[in-house]
Amino acid sequence: MRQLLTQAFAPAALEVSDDSHRHVGHAGARDGRGHFTVHIVSAAFAGMAPLARHRAVYAALGAMMQSDIHALVIQARTPDRG
Repeated sequence: MRQLLTQAFAPAALEVSDDSHRHVGHAGARDGRGHFTVHIVSAAFAGMAPLARHRAVYAALGAMMQSDIHALVIQARTPDRG
């Protein structure tokens, strides 16, 4: 996940947290896919609405969204905190 996001956005800051342990027994976690939080700061998000930023992150993660990720919390900002 970190590698894909770095390649796509050249982030100034990137934090990926695996929150799966908080969802033990959750129906979506039973198939092995996890819950994650991503905090990413990149100039690539400049001029993009929040929804477009989220879509860009989903696109960058590609197949992982189908195979490895059940839930994803995204905080995507520009370096000026926009």
